[in-house]
Amino acid sequence: MLSSDLSPAVVYDDLAAAAERLRGAAHLTPVLTSRTVDQRTGHQVFFKCENFQRTGSFKFRGAYNAMSQLEAAQRQQGVLAYSSGNHAQAMALSGSLLGISTTILMPNDAPAVKQAATRGYGAELLLYDRRVTSREALAQQLCAERGTVMIPPYDHPQVVAGQGTVGKELFEQVGELDVLLVCCGGGGLLSGCAIAASELSPGCQVIGVEPAAGDDVTRSFVTRTIQTVHNPDTIADGARTPCPGQVTFPLILQHVQAMLTVTDEQLLRAMFLLWERLKLVVEPTGALATAALLEGLVDPAAARVGVVISGGNVDLKSDLFERFKAL
Repeated sequence: MLSSDLSPAVVYDDLAAAAERLRGAAHLTPVLTSRTVDQRTGHQVFFKCENFQRTGSFKFRGAYNAMSQLEAAQRQQGVLAYSSGNHAQAMALSGSLLGISTTILMPNDAPAVKQAATRGYGAELLLYDRRVTSREALAQQLCAERGTVMIPPYDHPQVVAGQGTVGKELFEQVGELDVLLVCCGGGGLLSGCAIAASELSPGCQVIGVEPAAGDDVTRSFVTRTIQTVHNPDTIADGARTPCPGQVTFPLILQHVQAMLTVTDEQLLRAMFLLWERLKLVVEPTGALATAALLEGLVDPAAARVGVVISGGNVDLKSDLFERFKAL
């Protein structure tokens, strides 16, 4: 069992330092508003659009921040990571920019667009069957064999600090908020943004949003004990993480006020509203926070609401359109 009384692995100063490292490397992503969304929800809504970040998601921030701090000997050894797609692309591009070789473990059923992009950024891609193989165990085995450094997708202080610059930027762009909704897989983005809120908008209620089929962080939050889920069946492939991490979970307990879940059907409705009305291409995981907003799960009294759109790497050849028609 973990407690919020544990010394935090990441503090706001780490986010500020990460922001400086990312200056000139990461994009300052835009904040968009929609009168249609405001009228429908009764809130003034600010969408932080990380689908416009390099590699199409917020993951570039954490990957670059972590990799840029490797020592010379570690850089020569190369890095290894495991990911369903977005962390993979972020690591591959960061490695290319920093001159570090990267090896990525990715499930063989990951979206083809994410596999192709990861290879395109120059990484060595190793595919595995998520139904029979533990990516964590396989990654540890390969790191021991190859002598490479492992940078996991969320459970890493420097990754969390990099992801937290999303929240830091948002508050600097729009000021204080009443509520901040953040997509949640393993909790790196959520914990980082919550640290930013604690410093820059102390009265803001930070809420993480997970897929209902992969509610491990929500159950962990309620019980204050890490709960797990095995390979959840959800279209939000970026949130199929088995559990919150040893780094992220204490930060979530300390800085996050609530957790919510949404169904795949609610995710599909949110995606298509973003596509049709805001003209934003958003992947299912990236629409988690938006879905909670559109389903009326936010306190009606909240005037100013921030929503993080975490990524836009959707496979347009998938069956998402057909699934939406079937709703």
